[in-house]
Amino acid sequence: MTVDPRAALDRLIAALEAHYTAVSAPHGEDDPAVDDAYDILADAFEVYDDALGTVHGEATPFYLAEEDDGDDDGDEDDEDDDDEEYDDALADDLADDAR
Repeated sequence: MTVDPRAALDRLIAALEAHYTAVSAPHGEDDPAVDDAYDILADAFEVYDDALGTVHGEATPFYLAEEDDGDDDGDEDDEDDDDEEYDDALADDLADDAR
């Protein structure tokens, strides 16, 4: 089933607004409304990104971080290096765009 990218974008925008509403409302540290809004937002993003790729052959410049399953296998330094490389590449792209 192919999802219409425009419909997926509308869903993503609604999920962003719902997430903002959840986090901006007074809540406790482990508010299930915030957790639910986070999950819905992540799902909406993935659907939108997949729809862009399927229909237009394009992708967003964002990625979702993998959830930590509690296993400490010593790869933390590798992940930090990957984040730094991504940040450096993004900074280079933004600098190129500014020229």
